[in-house]
Amino acid sequence: MAKALTPKGVEAAKPDPDKRREMADPALSGLYLVIQPSGAKSWALRYRFGGKPAKLTLGRWPLMGLAEARAAASEAIDKIERGKNPAIEKKETKAAKLEAQLSDRDKIKTLIGQFDKRHLSSLKSGRVVRRELDRHVVSEWGERDIHEITKRDVIDLLDGIADSGRVVTANRVRAYLNKFLNWVVERDILPLSPATGVKPVAKESSRDRVLTDDEIRWFWQACEAEGFPWGPLGKVLLLTGQRLNEAAQITEGEIRGDLWHLSADRTKNGRAHDVPLSDAVRAVLGAVERIEGKPGFIFTTTGTTPVSGFFKARAHLAEAMERLAAEERGEAVEIPRWTFHDLRRTAATGMARLGIPVRITEAVLNHVSGTGGGIVAVYQRHDYADEKRQALEAWGRFVLSLVEGQPDNVVRLEGVR
Repeated sequence: MAKALTPKGVEAAKPDPDKRREMADPALSGLYLVIQPSGAKSWALRYRFGGKPAKLTLGRWPLMGLAEARAAASEAIDKIERGKNPAIEKKETKAAKLEAQLSDRDKIKTLIGQFDKRHLSSLKSGRVVRRELDRHVVSEWGERDIHEITKRDVIDLLDGIADSGRVVTANRVRAYLNKFLNWVVERDILPLSPATGVKPVAKESSRDRVLTDDEIRWFWQACEAEGFPWGPLGKVLLLTGQRLNEAAQITEGEIRGDLWHLSADRTKNGRAHDVPLSDAVRAVLGAVERIEGKPGFIFTTTGTTPVSGFFKARAHLAEAMERLAAEERGEAVEIPRWTFHDLRRTAATGMARLGIPVRITEAVLNHVSGTGGGIVAVYQRHDYADEKRQALEAWGRFVLSLVEGQPDNVVRLEGVR
């Protein structure tokens, strides 16, 4: 009588390099160890069903050991005795599982999960984008197949958000949805994005945009998170109220102690301009690690040219602000669109809050209109040096107090008239 297979015997069984081998297990009729020429081993059950021979693959060795193989074979034999064909059942189960996988494969919720894993997870703004896609896209379309989504669906989705009073959010969701759908096209899941040609819900105007105290704090925190060059440049723009290109192109040669001197060819209006550097600004500039270069640019990554790419830089800071705001509030926070020029307007408005006269603020900003225009601008070009310094020091203290969460401790500049 042949001996039953043993675990050691199964492990020791050698392959035939020319053909597949099958070793029967005398302990259980129909159970075989199948050995491929490559040495791979698996378990199979041979049986007859409806008068015809049949075979059921049970599993691979060593993942399925001898005891597990005998148990699986016994379970299959029990089904055969009850008139069920285990091989057919296995095929049907596998087909049903595959069908379920295929049905989920192209669902919006599945694809957004993959988009997050393969793209968003590597971005600083990834968590914000994923959160907004979950809130507005997955919540509406999560169970839908991507191939069902039409341009009309995209428009209806965005219109619904806008109609609830969240126009800015609708525009943000449009941007995030565009990124996702373009990624889907790149993956050859769709031939064309259904968002192609869909315009922003409404044009966002920032001509009167002034950052709130909370937004100033989030902006500063975003600058901290962003780092060089946009972080310190953003802080300098907020603290000085100067124009973007004038600040971005600042050089070591323009810094004269605690004064930043802009020659006439460096200003928009062609007027030489002195900007007193507050303690806050000097701290920011002092922390910038210099990159050597003949022009002496402070905000440079090459040493030969000043920074550029302002559009993307603003977008990174704006996304960081929304992320930080959401973390602070514990929920999504809608921050209306702002531009770098709005930092200049925010500084001017902030100085007005501190009781600084308009003529001093205009001198700080190097305005030629209003109270600083005409003959006054010609003969008093270098006036208000002390007042400008006091104004910028007060504004710098105010900004830092907001960052530190103590705005009520700021001393207003009551003495300047």
